[in-house]
Amino acid sequence: MADDTQAGGRPDGKNVIGSYTAVGDSFTEGVGDPGPDGTYLGWADRLAVLLADRRARSAPPGDFRYANLAVRGRLLDRIVAEQVPRAKELAPDLVTFCAGGNDILRPGSDPDAIAERFEAAVADLGSAVGTVLVCTGFDTREVPVLRHLRGRIATYTAHVRAIADRYDCPVLDLWSLRSVQDRRAWSPDRLHLSPEGHTRVALRAAQVLGLEVPADPDQPWAPEPRRPASQVRRDNIVWAREHLVPWIGRRLRGESSGDAVAPKRPDLLPL
Repeated sequence: MADDTQAGGRPDGKNVIGSYTAVGDSFTEGVGDPGPDGTYLGWADRLAVLLADRRARSAPPGDFRYANLAVRGRLLDRIVAEQVPRAKELAPDLVTFCAGGNDILRPGSDPDAIAERFEAAVADLGSAVGTVLVCTGFDTREVPVLRHLRGRIATYTAHVRAIADRYDCPVLDLWSLRSVQDRRAWSPDRLHLSPEGHTRVALRAAQVLGLEVPADPDQPWAPEPRRPASQVRRDNIVWAREHLVPWIGRRLRGESSGDAVAPKRPDLLPL
């Protein structure tokens, strides 16, 4: 067991995380936050940088190690089958486990049943790693298309919080992060965060883990000029043509955006 957590698995704010593995789907892979080399960055990569910086204050350079196993489009069962065993094998001090969102998007999905499978995975991970941080869903009341799923997402979020209580997991509470309810926190596809949105989530995750952060993740956005209704309509038409229709097409064909994608950091390596 890693030595940087309290009994029960929570970071104690004094000892320092030396290794981190991210598990999940497009949210954790970082879709919406492109890096200079063509791969995505995202909140997990940004959190790893903050953790590495904290580690560097008390350990040799390069001592912190990071893996990101997340793949866009993955459903919970495939994440559990492919990523959870690898995360257990790596046995890092910290795992962030954010999954189930793609399942909730499926018509007729049952958040209670999804939560049962999520809990089994949390219990499995907790037996092998130092700390398991879990993520709630976003509040989608202002998000086109997804707003009608708000009840399902809220139910799943309540389950995640309860599971965290049972297994003493820190919680990255995205539902209460008001700054990501601004449209500028989202990429043009309106399904993934923008670079600024990912940055704010990384800062909140660091706070949850007891780190001092360089900025307030819930700092209000600068006032935005009111857009004319005609501009809003044009933007919605462009979004539907370029993002919504292809997304629906993939669902009808049984395809996933991650079918040919491999994890970007499958091994624990220094940053």
